Amino acid sequence: MKKILVADDHDPLRLLVAKTLAGPGQQILEARDGDEAFDMVHREAPDIVILDGMMPGKSGVEVVEAMRADPGMAGIPIVMLTAKAPNASDADSGTLDIQGDLVKPFSPIELMELVEKILGEGGRC
Repeated sequence: MKKILVADDHDPLRLLVAKTLAGPGQQILEARDGDEAFDMVHREAPDIVILDGMMPGKSGVEVVEAMRADPGMAGIPIVMLTAKAPNASDADSGTLDIQGDLVKPFSPIELMELVEKILGEGGRC
């Protein structure tokens, strides 16, 4: 079973991402802010983290930096959701060690395909 952590402070978007990625063989975990997300990564060791760039508590960027500094979390793939276009902020994949980023609003299909690619699965997420 694959564990997918969805961290976003906006309830409707977090629900959309969770429903998009839910399926057989998937356990969806949810966090409402950066502090909760970091704690859940430490406690649950998800297979991938879908992370909002701007949240209360730790920002998405701070969560990424803290994860990459911790040897137990450093290898977990991260997809960043951002309200800004790539290269318009420090949260783009060129400056952070993340596996992908999507600009809001994004296509749920695009998200699902990116997660499937990162997890190396051929089937539905």
